[in-house]
Amino acid sequence: MTEKHHPYPAMPDLSDEERITRARAMFERLSTRRSCRAFTDGPVPREVIENAIRAAGTAPNGANHQPWHFAAISSPETKRAIREAAEAEERKFYGADGDKPKASEEWLGALDPIGTDAHKPFLETAPWLIACFAQRKGGIEEDGETQNYYVNESVGLACGMLLATLHEAGLATLTHTPSPMGFLREICGRPDTEKPLMLIVVGHPAPDATVPDHALRKKPLEQIASWL
Repeated sequence: MTEKHHPYPAMPDLSDEERITRARAMFERLSTRRSCRAFTDGPVPREVIENAIRAAGTAPNGANHQPWHFAAISSPETKRAIREAAEAEERKFYGADGDKPKASEEWLGALDPIGTDAHKPFLETAPWLIACFAQRKGGIEEDGETQNYYVNESVGLACGMLLATLHEAGLATLTHTPSPMGFLREICGRPDTEKPLMLIVVGHPAPDATVPDHALRKKPLEQIASWL
């Protein structure tokens, strides 16, 4: 059955110069985005998070099934439970309890310039955590049975738009991916058909927050693009 179609939304009538200016301005704003690992507990209005999630929900996705769910967490008790569970996995990853690290030496070496370890206080300090779930099944009606398509790709696009919107709102963010993170499904009360994909930490950067030199290195355009 062919559904009714609607005219494509009107796009702004811009000159080439205006398009270039807008694209450059967007790049310049996003180029200041940095992962933050030190937050204040200063509040962020729920409406900011709501609109950022709405923006994420406009992302392109497989068959328009919109295979994502975003659990927005501000409860101190829930944030504490997430921190405890995440740090337990991180201690195994880094071998912080004296056991052999789950991560390879190469992986740990790649993380060394960033200075990360098993200690994740930001999971409790920041005013908001957003747990991003990929729905393997459910369809647009979320019936739990309909097959979803291009799930990881779709949710990845949505998370990118979520991060861009939060940055535009003047907030610091961090993507955190403890492995495994099935504990997020249990803590957030999500079904088995959903896979936790990442945890996004949202808030205001602490006065002493820093960015390592390594994180400032960005590949130039000629390295990340080719013109055929």
